[in-house]
Amino acid sequence: MTELLNSVGPYLDLVGRILYAAIFIRSGVNHLTKTDMLTQYAAAYKVPAARTLVIVSGVMILVGGLAVLTGWHPRVGAVLIFVALVGMTYYMHGYWRETEPMSQVSQMTHFMKNVAMAGAALLIIVRGTGPLSLGR
Repeated sequence: MTELLNSVGPYLDLVGRILYAAIFIRSGVNHLTKTDMLTQYAAAYKVPAARTLVIVSGVMILVGGLAVLTGWHPRVGAVLIFVALVGMTYYMHGYWRETEPMSQVSQMTHFMKNVAMAGAALLIIVRGTGPLSLGR
């Protein structure tokens, strides 16, 4: 089993990076192309300086996603993703603030998804993105 993992491991690292980075690249592009809509959404959750933070978080997750995808400064990219996730998760998915049960369940799901993605970012910060990367 170890021999098999050693031979396919680099490719699994690459597939994992593609799958992980895809959501951040897509979301980052959305932040920058649908800024007005996302600003209204963020303002509804009382995010301070909503427009600025939509743009800044969009750049952070787009750059972070591209860095993880390519493996070029992936640890820096993962830090950008982690920091953005912490802020977005607290402000946008605070399920404990919801009073309607369905909204609470939905926000808790998003909260836990973001926590899991933040955990993956921490793994990338510590371990990097594997041998099929542009840099480490």
